Amino acid sequence: MEMRSGSPAPAPTVPPGSGTDGHRIVVRDLSSGYHGTRVLRSVSFTIEEPAIYVVLGANGAGKTTLFRTLAGILPAYSGSIEIDGETTREGGSGRHLQYLSHIDGFPDGFTVEEALRFYATVQGASEPDVARVVRLLDLGELRGRFFSELSQGQRKRASIARIFLQERGIYLLDEPTSNLDPKLAREIRDLVLGLSRHDVILYSSHNLFEAKEIGKYVLALKNGQVEYFGLLSDLRPKKYVVGIRATGAEGILAALTKKGDYYLQELAGPEEVPKFLNELVARGVQIREIKEMENPMEDLFT
Repeated sequence: MEMRSGSPAPAPTVPPGSGTDGHRIVVRDLSSGYHGTRVLRSVSFTIEEPAIYVVLGANGAGKTTLFRTLAGILPAYSGSIEIDGETTREGGSGRHLQYLSHIDGFPDGFTVEEALRFYATVQGASEPDVARVVRLLDLGELRGRFFSELSQGQRKRASIARIFLQERGIYLLDEPTSNLDPKLAREIRDLVLGLSRHDVILYSSHNLFEAKEIGKYVLALKNGQVEYFGLLSDLRPKKYVVGIRATGAEGILAALTKKGDYYLQELAGPEEVPKFLNELVARGVQIREIKEMENPMEDLFT
């Protein structure tokens, strides 16, 4: 597996020639934190392709600190951030990106429509912008309801609507599926996927399988530094283990370790799966399911 540490230069960059929509984030040797305590240490990377970048890391790795620093909420202790050619010290972040905190930030006592109109006024958006995000996030039936009356999934949709009142092209989504049930989490991921065709979206998560499902690129943080930055598809596990759920396999697969209903088989890589399955079928095994049992991103946490 390729690992890249957060060194000052050169900054890890998305592969060239992949196409750009004009948006660019350049982070050089960034250190930041709270009350003088450094959380991020010498973080460097460059983003210049519209895509979903999963900012992956365990709790405390620095994901929220990175987002708050990119958004200009936290000052950098050292290093620099350029967003579409402007530094955050010049106020460039507010003109070029929108930030969705992991905390739903709607005022108490407001209906969904009142809150969206309030934020539209603050951001300089218009009434047609409010109508557009209501359609985009399917909030029509919720317009007159108070935020406190909404379910978790409805609250998240309304919060996401707020950051799309003005189109910026760069969006920071801090764990948008946190505390949602699997069905609602999938709905939010599908929504983000639909919005990512022309935008740069940084999507933080500590969920390895969510990262694999939604992301094209991974920016993995560990102890406040960049552990890996690159294509998710380039990640390779130290070992490749598949689980087989089958009937008629008791004698044939008896030597394999079993985890729940799955027999575990270590292979050299995904390319060996068809040959392995053909051998089992030829011996009379009826395959019901086969799936990867190891996630290569687990190596980024250990």
